[in-house]
Amino acid sequence: MRTAPTMSKWGRQSWIRRAPLLPALVFLILVTQLPFVATLVISFMNWSAQPGEGGKSFAGLANFKEVFQTAEYRQAVYTSIEMTVTIVFVSAVLGLGVALLLNHRFFGRGFVRTMMIAPFLIVPIAAAVFWSNGILQTGFGLVDGLLGELGVHNAQNISFITTHPKLSIEIELIWQWTPFMMLILLAGLQSRDGEIMEAASIDGASPWQMFRYVTLPHLRRYLELSIVLGTIFIVQNFDAVQGMTLGQNSTNLPYEIYEVFYQAKDYGAASALGVVVVIASIVVATFGLRVVSSLLTEENA
Repeated sequence: MRTAPTMSKWGRQSWIRRAPLLPALVFLILVTQLPFVATLVISFMNWSAQPGEGGKSFAGLANFKEVFQTAEYRQAVYTSIEMTVTIVFVSAVLGLGVALLLNHRFFGRGFVRTMMIAPFLIVPIAAAVFWSNGILQTGFGLVDGLLGELGVHNAQNISFITTHPKLSIEIELIWQWTPFMMLILLAGLQSRDGEIMEAASIDGASPWQMFRYVTLPHLRRYLELSIVLGTIFIVQNFDAVQGMTLGQNSTNLPYEIYEVFYQAKDYGAASALGVVVVIASIVVATFGLRVVSSLLTEENA
């Protein structure tokens, strides 16, 4: 006879504990889930706002077939993959090198760490405009000025952004994302067991052997984490393309979605592209969560 009141009391206590989270849950659903559901519905429709192409109709999987069959869309996919792989790989290597340097004690290390983190804290579109107009701009950019001082012939006529648009974007994003990789890897370096490092040194291991057989295996999980998180964010990059090249020979998937939606006004195809990007990001994020989970489990053990 006492079971029902006990369960009811337990249920009320559970609801009281969870009630403060309800506004955040409702906000999360309104901001993220409802727009995605709307995008998913539109991706199955023929919906264009171009003059003479008005109206809406059910298209089935036609928009998704168009995503993988249209040459421009496929090129945007290839560009996204190429840029993401290059940026993540180079940022991880440079971040590892900087983390190894900052892991040593030297005068002013705190100031140097702060300065190294600064590029990651700059607003992305501001960083893109700064690199485009202040560093790589033809005629009065910092690079042109330095080349002119070094006596490089016709340095003022070098147009880096026009000639090498993807490379220009990759350099800017590597500059901005190397500190992110460095922070994660530096945390991994500082979590090493000092006794193991001391024992390896006493046994006569060289610095390279200690790095290869002790440090690098320890950093494997941190490298995986930084690469996965970097991939999730960089594959969705829009600001650098918009701020530096306006998509000229460097259109990736996010910028292609922008062009299809706002320029071509093909809402169905743009929504299908968006769904493809979201699904790809979910796959990468799922792998990233598993990496984080295994990392925390390993640290607790």
